[in-house]
Amino acid sequence: MDHKLKKLVLRLILFVCAASTISWGVFGHEHINHAAVLALPNPLQEFFYNHIDFITQESTVPDLRKYTLNDRLERPRHYINVEKFGGLDSLPDSKALNKKYDEKFLQANGTLPWYLETMMEKLTKAFKEKRKTEILFLAADLGHYLGDAHMPLHTSANHDGDLTNQKGIHAFWEAQLPDLFGESYNLKTRPANYIADINLEIKTIIRNSYMLADTLLLKEKRLSETYPADKLFVKDADGKIVRNKFNQLVHTAAYAKAYHEALNGMVENQMRLAIAAASDFWLTAWVNAGKPDLSSLDPKEVTEVNKARLKHELNLWQSGKLYGLKSEREFE
Repeated sequence: MDHKLKKLVLRLILFVCAASTISWGVFGHEHINHAAVLALPNPLQEFFYNHIDFITQESTVPDLRKYTLNDRLERPRHYINVEKFGGLDSLPDSKALNKKYDEKFLQANGTLPWYLETMMEKLTKAFKEKRKTEILFLAADLGHYLGDAHMPLHTSANHDGDLTNQKGIHAFWEAQLPDLFGESYNLKTRPANYIADINLEIKTIIRNSYMLADTLLLKEKRLSETYPADKLFVKDADGKIVRNKFNQLVHTAAYAKAYHEALNGMVENQMRLAIAAASDFWLTAWVNAGKPDLSSLDPKEVTEVNKARLKHELNLWQSGKLYGLKSEREFE
């Protein structure tokens, strides 16, 4: 077995055992937050880099609140069923949201774009008050929700292919594909930009993601109709289809490869856009807070020690790679 195939099989085995219902998977969310730190300008980058391990690892906490703690308030923050709101042009502003829709409706159909606005307000306030712990928690969470906003099925009522007989496509697209092929992605993005209109930017993100939902569904539907039925899902030694710990079917590495190629870079591109968005939103909150000096929040010795590591990471990042993540070390 050659090295590339061995790594692909190892990743598939880990995916079968992993919490694949976590949106973007652990791989996706951790890489989005980690890379976003590298896209920031100084002096904000130095502060975030002092806590890059925290920002990276905390990227999946919102999903833990949703799935492990079963926090009912958490669930609608991760998605929006655009169709249920009457389409993209019918989304109300945050002030009119609760007047137009009741809690039951919002619980069922999501509040992602409006919660992004709320998170930005909270993060800006935390920056103004130089509350270190709040800044880090809020920034990590915001990176997560921006990742979700760039996953097309997080914007569609056909959230998991239920309406088109494609149950399981959600985890397939956002978790299994990055787990299997993410190490080849180029995660180098442009430097962070200031966002002049947060509301407009959020609507643009949601719109662009929503416009991709039908495409990813259609490509999988067409592929499945031409692919050997007995080669779609992983089977055990007895020929029974394997399910992961969440009772989800797991697609074969070969089928995943075929679908990934059919998508023509869509997963990688959406991950790159999520990275750029996270760095943009973090920078914008800091600028709107008056660009507070955060250097006093960490010991100078810590910042100095981290400068060498940061320089190394930035050099590596020029080639699109990240350093120090568990998922990057396991398959070296």
